[in-house]
Amino acid sequence: NFFGPSQIEASLRQIAKHFGPEIEERAERVIAKYSGLTDAVIDKYWPRLHGKRVMLYVGGLRPRHVITAYEDLGMEIVGTGYEFAHNDDYQRTGHYVKEGTLIYDDVTGYELEKFIERIRPDLVGSGIKEKYSVQKMGIPFRQMHSWDYSGPYHGYDGFAIFARDMDLAVNNPVWDLYDAPWQKVTMPAASGAAE
Repeated sequence: NFFGPSQIEASLRQIAKHFGPEIEERAERVIAKYSGLTDAVIDKYWPRLHGKRVMLYVGGLRPRHVITAYEDLGMEIVGTGYEFAHNDDYQRTGHYVKEGTLIYDDVTGYELEKFIERIRPDLVGSGIKEKYSVQKMGIPFRQMHSWDYSGPYHGYDGFAIFARDMDLAVNNPVWDLYDAPWQKVTMPAASGAAE
């Protein structure tokens, strides 16, 4: 897993361990070389993203692999799921999420919308099919399939792009112009027929 510095470091160390002390020492040099970059990214974006709640619904491995990249920025994954997953995808995902995280499988647009209304995330990361309905709900959105023509998000340089893009999505002032469904004030129904 090469999404986010914590997983990049763990992956480099795990790979290097198979090749002996010389390669392990080189892996540590690579980690040290990029620690200034990742520290600067975290220092810049942590105050803006810390505590923000994220829901994911992405194909492939990304629902579990990007979780720690969000967490490296202080964000919390409150829901994640797959459109085309296998049993082992869910078993592996369980290692990445915290207890209480909603995990869903092959949800319909209606189901995802209801999950969003119930969980009330600050950001949804999904595919193009979900993008516009989520945005119409007044929820910041990042397309995680093609990275909304940005990215890449993997690797050290990609983490800086990832952090910038999540900040641009969550903290964009356009969201102040919309109310999420749970923020809308409902008017009481009109009383019966005129007397």
